[in-house]
Amino acid sequence: MKAVTWQGRRDVRVEDVPDPRIEEPTDAVVRITSSGLCGSDLHLYEVLTPFMTPGDILGHEPIGIVEEVGAGVPDLAVGDRVVVPFQIACGSCWMCLTGLPTQCETTQVTGEGMGAALFGYTRLYGAVPGAQAEYLRVPQAQYGPIKVPEGPPDDRFVYLSDVLPTAWQAFEYASLLPGGTLAVLGLGPIGEMACRIALARGAERVFGVDLVPERLDRASRRGVQTYDLTAFDDEKALVAAIRDETSGRGPDAVIDAVGTEAHGSAAARLAQTASALLPRKLSVPLAERFSVDRLGALYMAIELVRRGGTISLSGVYGGTADPIPLLTLFDKQIQLRMGQANVRRWTDEIMPYLTDEDPLGVEDFATHRLPLTEAPHAYEMFQRKQDGAIKILMQP
Repeated sequence: MKAVTWQGRRDVRVEDVPDPRIEEPTDAVVRITSSGLCGSDLHLYEVLTPFMTPGDILGHEPIGIVEEVGAGVPDLAVGDRVVVPFQIACGSCWMCLTGLPTQCETTQVTGEGMGAALFGYTRLYGAVPGAQAEYLRVPQAQYGPIKVPEGPPDDRFVYLSDVLPTAWQAFEYASLLPGGTLAVLGLGPIGEMACRIALARGAERVFGVDLVPERLDRASRRGVQTYDLTAFDDEKALVAAIRDETSGRGPDAVIDAVGTEAHGSAAARLAQTASALLPRKLSVPLAERFSVDRLGALYMAIELVRRGGTISLSGVYGGTADPIPLLTLFDKQIQLRMGQANVRRWTDEIMPYLTDEDPLGVEDFATHRLPLTEAPHAYEMFQRKQDGAIKILMQP
């Protein structure tokens, strides 16, 4: 089959790889019909390269048709249309039963000290072959796949794999009361969808911050009060502008949907780039012990949120030696919540929004649809923020 493979920093290729097969009774094999390109894939493209191995199959946002089912998967049948969550979880361990499939005790990558295995996301999360491919082996298929109806286009449901539950959890973790105010830093796919969810669920005002004109325009058309970072002399001026809109306090909650590749911090960017370029014998121990993130978005969130407010982190961070201003967090009495989205925890709540009325605008959410063979171009375009690329779906 054809699959998108990682070969090095900023080097992905579409290659022929062996077809997946049933290996355990709880496996299924799914023929992929659409697969998303995620902002967190860009971390693998450039920042998290020390944890990658040439030939790793990328991707974790698939929808497709079940082609084969193991004997231990009673509720799936060949021909079922399914969305596959990005995390792999059993559904029956203590963590899964308490709503934390990201910490599944069956699939935890204990050798790396990490949580549940993820599709297509480094050896830290199990080095499981990903979903930017023609076919996908799905472990723990007795729990993970979400059956969806035939008829509507893939775009109606494909975002249940990651974008929708990640944005939904970001809003849930923001603990916003009805009529509250929310700022979202970063208007990529997760940030913009979090804005849409917040407005649909009763936020009085949503402020969105970015520096890409197409993202700002798109969010503004959905009712978000947008701020272009480049229009201010510095970040303090932007913070002051939003505070002026919130009685001088700052918003009740802030979602950081940017993560490790925030703009700013030349020193942290240099460290990330140097780590990615070093030989693996040097880069891996450096990344495991002394890696740092570009923390511009997180620092802005801490400065911006009102005292006693909440910061919700949905952007991926990977640093092990990040300097965090605990004095400010403590003094402002800020609540901080974060983590990979617990996909199956939220899907039943999201489903009522995926109707013909399309209140969240999922069916026109993708800006680009490309064949899988154009994956290298898709990654470059998305990473460089070219051609208005905000969300890309690939079809095998």
